[in-house]
Order: sequence, then C-alpha cells, then structure tokens
Amino acid sequence: MWSDTLLALERAHLLRLLAWGAMSVVAGTGVLASLMIRRADSALLRGFAIQTAAWGLVDLALAGRGLFRATDRDLGAAVQLDRFLWLSMGIDIGIVSVGIALAVTGWIAGRRLGLVGAGIGIVLQGLALFVLDLRFASFMARMF
Repeated sequence: MWSDTLLALERAHLLRLLAWGAMSVVAGTGVLASLMIRRADSALLRGFAIQTAAWGLVDLALAGRGLFRATDRDLGAAVQLDRFLWLSMGIDIGIVSVGIALAVTGWIAGRRLGLVGAGIGIVLQGLALFVLDLRFASFMARMF
C-alpha cells in the first residue's frame, strides 16, 4: 500500500531535482552568454556562472539516472533510501561549507573575485540540494 506512495514521492523529488538542474544550466549558460555578448569581463559572474552550469549538469544526470531506476520498494529498500537521503543531506552541508571556505579564501587571498563567485555558486547549489532533500525527507518521515 505505501510502496506506490513512496514511489510517487521519490519521482516527485527527482522531477524537482531535474527542474532545478535544468534551471541551473539555463541560468549559468545565460550569464556566460550575456558576458560574452556584452564583452564584459566579470570574474565574479564568470566563476558563479561556471559553477551554476556545471552543478546543473550534475543534477540533471543524477535526477535522470534516478528516474530511470525508480521502482517500487520493500521495507528494507525504503529504509536504505531513507539512510541515503540523510547521507545526501550531510554531503549537501559539506558542499555549502566548501563553498563558504572557497569564497572566504578568495576574498582574503587578494580579493580574487573568480574564487568568490565560484564559492557563492557552490553555496547556492548546496543549499538548494539540501532544501530539496529535506523536503523529501520530511515527506518520508510522515510515511513511517
């Protein structure tokens, strides 16, 4: 009875991740294209846009793979998914920490705005992934 509900929740989560990845790729490439068209050179925006587009591609790949492999789960597989989700949220927090460290290091080490932009892009992606995973985890917690 709950297996179909879990499958629907998992697919909805993966579709949200797919949408976030697509928006990230479009936004990142849009900013890069805008910089090229205007012949502007902003290291901050370039670093941010590259990270946004790259993480968007990773999100698209992970969501696509997950949608392809999504199937009904028994209790053991559902617990395994729950544990993996919590591990993923821990990794998301680590990603945010790395982004903060990169941005702070770029600022302190001579105001290197490319590193600051890349750090901000990484923080944004990590926070978004954390929020998406937390939402899915909250739905799963209500199921069990």
